[in-house]
Amino acid sequence: MNIQNFINGQFVNPIQDDWLDNYCPANGEVYGKLPNSSAEDVEQAYQSAKSAFPGWSQTTLEERSRILIKISELLEANLQRFAEAESKDNGKPISLAKSIDIPRAASNFRFFGNAITQFASESHESIGQDAINYTLRQPIGVVGCISPWNLPLYLFTWKIAPAIAAGNCVVAKPSEVTPMTAFLLGDICNEAGLPKGVLNIVHGLGSTTGQAIIEHPEIKAISFTGGTETGAHIAKIAAPMFKKLSLELGGKNPNIIFADCNYDNMLETTINSSFANQGQICLCGSRLFIESPIYAKFKKDFVERVKKLKVGHPSDNSTDIGALVSKPHLEKILSYIEVAKKENGKILCGGNQVEVKGFENGYYLEPTVIEIETDDCRINQEEVFGPVVTIMPFNTEEEVLQMANKVKYGLSATIWTNDLKRTMRITNQIEAGIVWVNTWMLRDLRTPFGGMKASGVGREGGFEALRFFTEAKNVCIKY
Repeated sequence: MNIQNFINGQFVNPIQDDWLDNYCPANGEVYGKLPNSSAEDVEQAYQSAKSAFPGWSQTTLEERSRILIKISELLEANLQRFAEAESKDNGKPISLAKSIDIPRAASNFRFFGNAITQFASESHESIGQDAINYTLRQPIGVVGCISPWNLPLYLFTWKIAPAIAAGNCVVAKPSEVTPMTAFLLGDICNEAGLPKGVLNIVHGLGSTTGQAIIEHPEIKAISFTGGTETGAHIAKIAAPMFKKLSLELGGKNPNIIFADCNYDNMLETTINSSFANQGQICLCGSRLFIESPIYAKFKKDFVERVKKLKVGHPSDNSTDIGALVSKPHLEKILSYIEVAKKENGKILCGGNQVEVKGFENGYYLEPTVIEIETDDCRINQEEVFGPVVTIMPFNTEEEVLQMANKVKYGLSATIWTNDLKRTMRITNQIEAGIVWVNTWMLRDLRTPFGGMKASGVGREGGFEALRFFTEAKNVCIKY
């Protein structure tokens, strides 16, 4: 199946006729091609967006809201089709795509379709000066949105929905590794009545297509989710051009488990927070710190539970762990497991590639638990982004906070305790943009999303996203 670019409401081939292979992670086979778009394609998309901007930016909030909510409804109506496509393209279990990825993509459109009607600016009366100040929130113009492969449609729509809701037009690039559902979204947008040129989707490599987007002098903002090194590269190019930047980057998230936690709930949730989506979620807790009194029990129970997780084909409803997204990513994770062994890490379970009967060339890996002696090891400092977690005990609150904050990342953290005072102390001191206490991945779309340190710049979600995709203009009137 050949994927095409979506420009000005039409599906078109890349101008230079340059194509990339699209692989199915479950069997390792090529099942289609996608464009490797050039700067010419990006320029064509930009011109389409530029032409659409004057009309779209002047539409009423109610009209924008109606269209975004219609897109949401159409995604829900096509749930099975999109879930199957996401699973085939990404390798995740189809049950996960059906219950999480596609419903959340629909929710993104519905949320921002409603949020834009409630988005208000400020006014300030200058008493005694006979003046009033008010703030206009105006769309930026043409913006660039670049999304990752781990939650393809989920995170693609997390960017484009607020951009469009705020009155911008978009040049968007999904990951070249998982392009299918972004391609299918074009038809949904047309059916919902989104005007031509408001959303333009160009496919290709980051080094070609992505580079052309971030270098384009008239694309005025970049929203990017992906690796920290790529984020630094984007900032280096975009900052001197004075583009607005939102960068949601890597994570190496601590999961801090105190002895006074609700043990059964913690264990169940920690299995999920460690291995959901094959561990390929930026919010997964990959560093597990367990208070010493319950360490031996946790180690035994956790490993037993992990060994029961089924690695299998994504279409099998009994599959817990599907295929990793690509062969290079599988090889990267295997190399990290070897590094951990050399650094005296003890493999408690997993660590091996898996052959699934009938799909022997797929990219499957056992969920892996590694016991480490010290936090000063590569496996605990560098982002692996796969079904691999480390465990180690701690004795004091001060000790675990130091380890939790030691890494260069600061995206999320999970804390398990029933001590309210401890909760307040740790949530105040931990260096993370998102902190969950006695839960994980419980998301309210109104809240700010993003990280500290090397985990990114800026915040997404709720009104934070609408503020990013608008320019504030203060008006002062003396009367």
